[in-house]
Amino acid sequence: MALGATIHTFQVQLADVDRGIYEDLSLRLARHPSETEAFMVVRLLAYCLELEEGIAFSEGVSATDEPAVVVRDLTGSLTAWIEVGAPDAERLHFGSKAAGRVAVYTHRDPAKLLAAWAGKRIHRAEHVVLRSFDPGFVDAVAERLDRRNAITASLTEGQLYLEINGATLSTAIHEHRLGP
Repeated sequence: MALGATIHTFQVQLADVDRGIYEDLSLRLARHPSETEAFMVVRLLAYCLELEEGIAFSEGVSATDEPAVVVRDLTGSLTAWIEVGAPDAERLHFGSKAAGRVAVYTHRDPAKLLAAWAGKRIHRAEHVVLRSFDPGFVDAVAERLDRRNAITASLTEGQLYLEINGATLSTAIHEHRLGP
């Protein structure tokens, strides 16, 4: 018998001072059995840090033609392609052609990702943004996950302060560019 997805709920108080966004979010994430907790944490963080009208989680692992997080305008057109983890160059190329903006959030070593993408064909590579977190941050958040989670997230001057289920953590949001 196949295992089903595990549902996690998140009550998030978001204060993105850098972009002037202050929201209370109630989110439900389904974690597929093949998805690590670290990957799910990065999906959640990408959603919160990219929050704008039209943002949504995709169908997850089963959605091979969509990234982990999408942003669509009122007509349904894809405006942002937001990947999580370590997508290959071909996927970034596809996403960059499909949407006006592409971002990748990773819990992996960003230098290894950039090296893997170097010299590969990626449409508008100079506009693709890779964002990473301090080593150990994502794992520390994942260790504190429950099925029901209360999070306070504050982003100011590129520094993320996160309180999850009573534990306080922080990280810089590191931004890396593929092109010049």
